[in-house]
Amino acid sequence: MKLEGKQIGFGLTGSHCTYEAVVPQIKKLVDSGANVIPFVTFTVQNTTTRFGEGEDWIKKLGEITGNEVVDSIVKAEPFGPKTPLDCMVIAPLTGNSISKFANAMTDSPVLMAAKATMRNLNPVVLGISTNDGLGLNGVNIMRLMAAKNIYFIPYGQDSPQIKPNSLVAQMDLLSETVEAALDGRQLQPVLRIYG
Repeated sequence: MKLEGKQIGFGLTGSHCTYEAVVPQIKKLVDSGANVIPFVTFTVQNTTTRFGEGEDWIKKLGEITGNEVVDSIVKAEPFGPKTPLDCMVIAPLTGNSISKFANAMTDSPVLMAAKATMRNLNPVVLGISTNDGLGLNGVNIMRLMAAKNIYFIPYGQDSPQIKPNSLVAQMDLLSETVEAALDGRQLQPVLRIYG
């Protein structure tokens, strides 16, 4: 198993409707022998939506991974120098966090862990979920695609007739993308018919 024994950070941002697709992928990483450390943004922690309460998602992440959820920038910072991650995954990655990450704004535990991982020259895997990927955030996605050590879970338009600018990663390709990223490769093709 390529992922056995790997230290993988897993960050969730506020695309609440995507959590149901992401949680099984976290379990898949754990089942493959990886030590998965969960990170969450402040939005994940403090928001209740029709998709669930923040505290319930935090509890679920801790139960699945067997690790404490990293919920502050102070707790995330040591994952650079003291406890390096072999790979950092952010899925779902919202348009807001895409914009911040592409412009070096480190204002959440998730983005701090990503920055720390990049500092160590280890891969960061992104699973985008944004309604403006083909809109204003398109430039930020392309900036990240051109950056060294950043890899994307293949993505496509999830609802082109209703939301023509929306892009969502095919989360079922998460583990495969992480394995490729650990080998220094981008899983291809990146752009796919969604579904």
